[in-house]
Amino acid sequence: MFMVDISGSTRGWINDAEREALIVRAEALNTLGDRYAIYGLCGWTRKRREAFRVKGFDGPWDDAVIGRVCGIEPKDCTRTGAPIRHRVDKLERVVARTKPPVTLADGKPDDNDLEYRGQCGIEDTRQSLFEARREGIHAYCITIDRAGRNYRPHRYGAADCTVLDDVAMLPLEVSDTYRKITT
Repeated sequence: MFMVDISGSTRGWINDAEREALIVRAEALNTLGDRYAIYGLCGWTRKRREAFRVKGFDGPWDDAVIGRVCGIEPKDCTRTGAPIRHRVDKLERVVARTKPPVTLADGKPDDNDLEYRGQCGIEDTRQSLFEARREGIHAYCITIDRAGRNYRPHRYGAADCTVLDDVAMLPLEVSDTYRKITT
């Protein structure tokens, strides 16, 4: 499962790189015959946390899905804990040898809810990932945030996170990460 940060901060070249990475990875997964899903995630305070289905596990990779990937646009804020919990809940019902949710993001959680900013958002996301691990689901994150080296390992663990310095490397890193976590 690919969970893509579609918060407002991804506007521009980051959003372009996310879409390109998803297209490249999906084409490869279809060639391999692997099942996968793609969801966009964002939120706006405690009242609105969203996970947009771009492609479900059993849906085909067709022109409609490609159109949805190409149409991914930045939306609200980066409130990640609740969407991760919701996606992991769905992932628990999938029958597969490995079920690593991979998050593509550009930075730490942020929201207009001032209580969620900073450490609270980081800890909420960390807790959602701890809950997933308790269920046997080990998440992985690829981030495009140089400051991510300071807080991503705290949330994901040093081995479960890649911090990129160059967004142009995202499509290649998504492929490398998939190979690492499924072999």
